[in-house]
Formats: sequence, C-alpha cells, structure tokens
Amino acid sequence: MALLDHGWLSRRLRARVTAQWQRLLSAALRGRNPVPANLRKEARALQQILSRFLQAADANDVEARDSLSRIELPAGTDWRWRPQVLHARHPDAALIAPPDGKWLSEEIALFHDCPERALILRQLRNRRATDLSEYGLALEVMGFAGSFLSFSLTLPPDALADLGGHHIVRLDATLQAERPITVYARLNVQQGPNTENLLRKMGDPIQGRHCDRTVEFDLGYSQLSSRTVDKVWLDLIFEAPFMNAVVLRDVILSRHPRAQI
Repeated sequence: MALLDHGWLSRRLRARVTAQWQRLLSAALRGRNPVPANLRKEARALQQILSRFLQAADANDVEARDSLSRIELPAGTDWRWRPQVLHARHPDAALIAPPDGKWLSEEIALFHDCPERALILRQLRNRRATDLSEYGLALEVMGFAGSFLSFSLTLPPDALADLGGHHIVRLDATLQAERPITVYARLNVQQGPNTENLLRKMGDPIQGRHCDRTVEFDLGYSQLSSRTVDKVWLDLIFEAPFMNAVVLRDVILSRHPRAQI
C-alpha cells in the first residue's frame, strides 16, 4: 500500500468522507422524504468497494500466517494458490437460488442449468483441527432438474507466467458429501482462439466428512503452442447432484516441472 495512504492528509480526507456519510445517515433516519436515487447508487458502490477491501485485507492477514507455505508439494513447485473465498470472509455469506454463472468473487463462479435453481450456496467456517483453510463452501442441492453443476475457478495471472508443456498442474482438494457423488476436475488452458481441456476423475465417489483427493494435469500431453497462455480455469463438475449436500473444505492448486525423459 502506498505511503501516501498512511499519511496525515490521507487519513484526514477519509475522516471527512466518513463524517459526511454519517451526516447523510442521520438525515435519512430523521427525514421522511425518499433518499435521492443517485445518492443510493453512490452508497451501493461505496459498500461494494469497502466489502471487497475488507475481504482482501482479511485474506492478506491470513496469508501472513497461512498454511500454504507449510504444505508438502512436489520438488520444484514454483506456484501454489488457494482461492480467496476459502481464507477470507465473503460479503455474501449465503446465496439462495443462485442463477447460472453467478460469480462469488473474481475467482470462483457457480454454473448450472437447473430451471428451478433449487440450490443454496453458503460460506462456512472450518473449525476442525485438521482443517488447513479458514473457510469452506457448502452447496445444498434439492430437486435438481438440470444436466450439469460445477464450480469454476479462475487461476490468477501469476499462475500463467511461463506456463507450458513442461509443467504439471496439481489439484489437492478436501471434500465431503452427504451421499456418494462422483466429482470430475477439468483444467482449461486458453491460447488465443484455442482452448485445451484436460479432464480427470477425482477418484472414488466422495462420501463422508473428510475425503482428500489429488489429481495432476500433465500439460506435456496437451497441444499447447509456444505462445503465451491467456487464461486458465478449473471446473469441478458434480455428477448427478440430486438431493445432496457437498462441501469444499479446501482447494489448493500448484504447479511443478514435469520429469524430462
């Protein structure tokens, strides 16, 4: 954060803005006239900015004592990442009947084609001694009448640096499910108009309270060119999710060089 943001003038300006909104709040509480639409629009925009700031600040605080650096990963691992929604409180802790493509943050979205949107998605606190992340994501599925349901995680820009066929992308996940459910992981790597898709089944069906799964995507078997990778995202696909409750306790993505043969 820039030094100017900690200076006397910067603090003074923020204090004046806070005092102004406090006066507006007092007037709204006392008055009977409607608050102007443009003022409500400003307040909503400010609320979104402050909510995202607090989420990022909480995430940075957790990262300072995060478990990621202590997790054993393959030799040569040069990047590791956990979605922010798993280690910082999200402003929208619960979503009822989320629409298709609903983005929880810049990193993660929920995709489905259930016409009734019979879903509840909520962030929950991980409290077990074995939990490595601060939060998890719980997805309750009722009368699901669609054909697909998946989480989509967009990898941050630092994961794309020099990414190519000499890398293996690794997924470590901890899941739980009320009833047995098969989960697939699909890595999507976009270069210009072309997108490579690598699909892996995440072992036996998930069932119970603590199922650790690890899958690897060997980019050496993809058709990547030497050009820069534009975007990478991971889809966690749930097969036949009807009447089930699934929890993502933790998701860690990393990359390491593949063995040269």
